[in-house]
Amino acid sequence: MSWTVASVMTREVVTVAPGTTYKEVAERLHERRVSALPVVDADRRVIGVVSEADLLLKEERPAPGRGPLIDPQGDAAKAMARNAAALMTSPAVTVRPEATLTEAARLMHRRGVKRLPVVDQEGRLAGLVSRADLIQAFLRSDDSIAREVREEVISRTLAIDQAEVTVTVVDGVVRLEGELETCSLGRILARLVGAVEGVVAVDNGLRWRLDDSGLQPGMSPLAVRFAADER
Repeated sequence: MSWTVASVMTREVVTVAPGTTYKEVAERLHERRVSALPVVDADRRVIGVVSEADLLLKEERPAPGRGPLIDPQGDAAKAMARNAAALMTSPAVTVRPEATLTEAARLMHRRGVKRLPVVDQEGRLAGLVSRADLIQAFLRSDDSIAREVREEVISRTLAIDQAEVTVTVVDGVVRLEGELETCSLGRILARLVGAVEGVVAVDNGLRWRLDDSGLQPGMSPLAVRFAADER
């Protein structure tokens, strides 16, 4: 299974228009029990995001001398806002449906946000992905993970005979055992398995027939085998 943002995102998304009033935004957040809403134009293109934090700026009130005339683009201006267009953070941080869960998680961490509007090539809203959505991969069964490791990674990606590798998965931790042709192939396999969605950790118990870890550029595997035999 290919785990992308599209596979875990929420498709039915509550939105507001730029002209939605402050009170309507607050009511919608409360009614839907969400902490932020995408702001979309008439063509469903995401132009910003309005959050509870944006609304709470009005409670703080700008200090004297810090009104919008002095700080026209800052928090003071948002504290005076009357609609979503003035409240929202823009441009919105968005992600594409085909992005991996890892890419989405990194983007959230880097930009300090808890959710991302998902947009198509034209910037139109396709869904919403949250931190809670991203951890769904870790809820998949051990059998599902083991099947993907055997079929997608071992057989399809690396063209290794499944009989050569024993795959055991317990609570998301993958144990690899067996004997492969080279040390480097075993390391590649372990690295690819670690990138499978839902894998918590990889215990690499693989053995190899040829230690090619000392292979130098232009040095043939036969030379490496000879050098290993000499040692």
